[in-house]
Amino acid sequence: MTKTKTSRRKVIITCAVTGSVHTPTMSPHLPITPDQIASEAIAAAEAGASILHLHARNPVDGRPSADPSLFMQFLPRIKQSTDAIVNISTGGSSLMALEDRLAASLRAEPEMCSLNMGSMNFALFPALDKPVAWKHDWEPELLEATRSSIFKNTFADMEFILTRLGQGCGTRFEFECYDVGHLYSLAHFRDRGLVSGHLFIQFVFGILGGIGADPENLTHMKRIADKLFDDDYSFSVLAAGRHQMPMITMAAAMGGNVRVGLEDSLYNGRGQLATSNAEQVLRIRAVLDALSLEVATPKEARDLLGLKGGDQVAF
Repeated sequence: MTKTKTSRRKVIITCAVTGSVHTPTMSPHLPITPDQIASEAIAAAEAGASILHLHARNPVDGRPSADPSLFMQFLPRIKQSTDAIVNISTGGSSLMALEDRLAASLRAEPEMCSLNMGSMNFALFPALDKPVAWKHDWEPELLEATRSSIFKNTFADMEFILTRLGQGCGTRFEFECYDVGHLYSLAHFRDRGLVSGHLFIQFVFGILGGIGADPENLTHMKRIADKLFDDDYSFSVLAAGRHQMPMITMAAAMGGNVRVGLEDSLYNGRGQLATSNAEQVLRIRAVLDALSLEVATPKEARDLLGLKGGDQVAF
């Protein structure tokens, strides 16, 4: 009696290249200019990342920027150089207005965007506890501003993004869930028909104001997601700072996908700054290989997530 052959599960690696959390003083290797962001993204894709999660920065001082013209200085180059999936942040920075956060995505109409699934405290001010000679005045000012601000993602905001960008542009989403309640918000939108198809859910751990980076919380998030979405979703894990590699290794062992990149952690080992995003991609690839897990190609990731394809984007 012959057995039906089943395909082996493959792990999607996302690389978040620069983000808006870390500042230039924290690492000389943080990509800032469009050329640096493009080069880092391409190298990460060549190292094995099939999704590239992208933000922009002011090339003069490294401040987070939502300017679509900056995105358009690196998006076409990335598309021309790699088949990786471009995922543009709609989170931008927690201090940006929604219309600014969406400007680049509405212009580029990418295959995928991130979508934060709820308003929350997004506290970066603890980084001020360590005495630092800041390169730019805006760095400590931005960090301090998160003490008294809220990262606004109301139901109206999420409805607008799902309708205007999702239904209007054919973009699908990396649903970023910073706490258990965010999973229930996602289920609410699915029940209303604003979300459909196979979901890609990013569990986010270790941001002050969100769920902590504890193994018990990962198993709890997965248990609730299983309850809400059955097998009609794939999950990935990102964890801040020193929690990055332990938590994503656990995620891979549990059947999930992984996210690395200098947005999430500036390090490539204890006390050792990562000199590139590709370093972190190669490190998690070595872990996946040790677990006998294969890495998904961009095509395999597109097929799983039901993306429209790179030829349907506006850049």
